[in-house]
Amino acid sequence: MKIEKFQEMLMGNGLSHGFEDMEIYYEKSKRFACDVYKGELDHYETAEDGGLSFRGIFNGKMGYAYTEKFDLESISFLLERAKANAETIEEEEQDDIFSGSDEYEEKDFYSEALDAVSIPDKINFLKEVEHKVSEFDPRIASLNYCKLIEQSKERLLANSKGLVLHDRMNYLALVLSVVVKQEEETKSGFTVKITKDFSKLNPDEIAKEAAEEALSYLGEQSIPSKKYPIILRKDAAADLLNTFTSVFSAEVAQKGRSLLKDKVGEKIAAENVKIVDDPFYDEGFSSRNFDGEGVASKVCNVVENGTLNTLLHNQKTAKKAGVESTGHAYKPSYKGTLVIAPSNFYITPSEKTYDELVESQNEAIIVTKLSGLHSGADTVSGDFSVAANGFYVKDGKVETPVKQMTIAGNFFDLLKNIQEIGSDLYVSSSGIGSPSLLLKELSVTVE
Repeated sequence: MKIEKFQEMLMGNGLSHGFEDMEIYYEKSKRFACDVYKGELDHYETAEDGGLSFRGIFNGKMGYAYTEKFDLESISFLLERAKANAETIEEEEQDDIFSGSDEYEEKDFYSEALDAVSIPDKINFLKEVEHKVSEFDPRIASLNYCKLIEQSKERLLANSKGLVLHDRMNYLALVLSVVVKQEEETKSGFTVKITKDFSKLNPDEIAKEAAEEALSYLGEQSIPSKKYPIILRKDAAADLLNTFTSVFSAEVAQKGRSLLKDKVGEKIAAENVKIVDDPFYDEGFSSRNFDGEGVASKVCNVVENGTLNTLLHNQKTAKKAGVESTGHAYKPSYKGTLVIAPSNFYITPSEKTYDELVESQNEAIIVTKLSGLHSGADTVSGDFSVAANGFYVKDGKVETPVKQMTIAGNFFDLLKNIQEIGSDLYVSSSGIGSPSLLLKELSVTVE
């Protein structure tokens, strides 16, 4: 049964079963992935997942249910399961079905051109990249993996108040892990390329970047353990921001698990720091026209001139705070309940290039990779102590890669100690991004 017909029948049957307001949320995702190894296809995967969730108010309480099937039996199943779920709800504060925003952007985040690229062409491209990486330098020993991933997602939200919304998006990612060897020393480098425009991918440029990233870690040296100025490279900065993104959630703050609770209107970062959540960012990979409740997405200046303008809200947290929802209700999937999450959430870039940040330092550490963020970071206190890789800078030049380090600090202090922001904005597939950041200092311990 087509989703539109299923939706119509589900809503009609819901009324006769005693439901008041109702909502359906439909999601379909597709994934293609392949790996090549030594010129041969090593792994091939296509997957499609989809389903529909139903929310409805029954006897004053909200019930939930979901299904992957769109037939008459599923309609009865959804209604009965949602009824049973509503009867077990004990929360005093109930979710509401949203009637709709005054205006919606109707942007299309889906690239038909990307969709039109054939699978053989994608595989051949990946083989070409692997070959060029392997031939780039005799010190390249192998590739741990050379992977291509294509992802797409389509969403539909409709409710009994007449709201009908739809959007879709897709992107392609290349993931390379290159192993290099020089005498007894073996190192690896990790490179990710994400795009919606396949035609812009250049195999020579990708191979060069991936190879040079790995080769740059050869010849590592030890340096004294102490506090250093830190250049947090764009990808490492994005990873760190991703780890602490939850502190900007109003739900987390209202539960007392974020130090940003009651900080709206206060300085929480350096004057030059602006953090935005832009659901329409052209180079973003978490774009959307509406959130998981049907609230219109909009650009949200979360931090401006170092001041916290707002936390990220859904309908429930906004009502509790006496403000409007910022449109950040989110369903991790059609099976999931509503949480709060950003779309394309990033620190805005400035004018200085990455090279200029490096050249400005008499002595500093460039941090390029962070490991163990989930176990080594406390999102409540903001404290972190994690393994890191990177380089030692002396007199404005990269002097040597550094043996594995541990860097330690506090995320909330780090925001206040951002001295310069680079121009090289990087946004990950999760939608979290940052340019390179020059920090006043962090504690560095070298093994």
